Amino acid sequence: MSDVLRKRDADRGPPIQMCDALSRNVSKQFAVILANCLVHARRNFVDVAEVFPEECRFVLEILKQVYKNDEEAKRQQMSDEQRLELHQSKSGPLMEELKEWLEEQIQGNKVEPNSSMGQAFSYMLNHWKALTLFLRVPGAPLDNNICERALKKVIQHRKNSLFYKTLHGAYIGDLFMSIIYTCNLEDVNAFEYLNALEEHSAELFKHPELWLPWNYHEQLARQDDQPD
Repeated sequence: MSDVLRKRDADRGPPIQMCDALSRNVSKQFAVILANCLVHARRNFVDVAEVFPEECRFVLEILKQVYKNDEEAKRQQMSDEQRLELHQSKSGPLMEELKEWLEEQIQGNKVEPNSSMGQAFSYMLNHWKALTLFLRVPGAPLDNNICERALKKVIQHRKNSLFYKTLHGAYIGDLFMSIIYTCNLEDVNAFEYLNALEEHSAELFKHPELWLPWNYHEQLARQDDQPD
């Protein structure tokens, strides 16, 4: 991350850094706007839901509504400012209700601080400001799920790489992993895309920039429109 931030234009403001609440994730060299992953906080309650069903249900239902609001913003293709207004009007009261309830439980000695439930409460309250950045800063995400899904792909590929016999085989595997994950991000069927590249390899080598996952359908359409 440090190398990326060094290349950031000097006239731009500090970027939003989304991560979990581990202290080592916070940069000491660069100014950032810290956001903590709401899914990490939620997961603490999911893990103890069987033991504390009522308490966890209250927390999870509120977070469920917050995520519904975020999905609505995506569905309507809202701008960052419009999304912020939506969350402030609909998610803000929900999160405030949740915070007051968490504090009441702690102050009323209704939860043991050292228990798994108490630790879930403490995690959320101690990192409340970073967990609720989406209520104050346009474009602030709720979580870093997109990054974690990408990392899981890398981890899976690393395990598969144990079975490569040659460096060239590993190189080809890396290449295919990159292509397949790019297709996933673009909602493109990777199998169909790779087949298209194979079937049109001559055109691909002449103009590779026209055969990318997000534009190759245009080339296929042109091929179909050409007279036999």
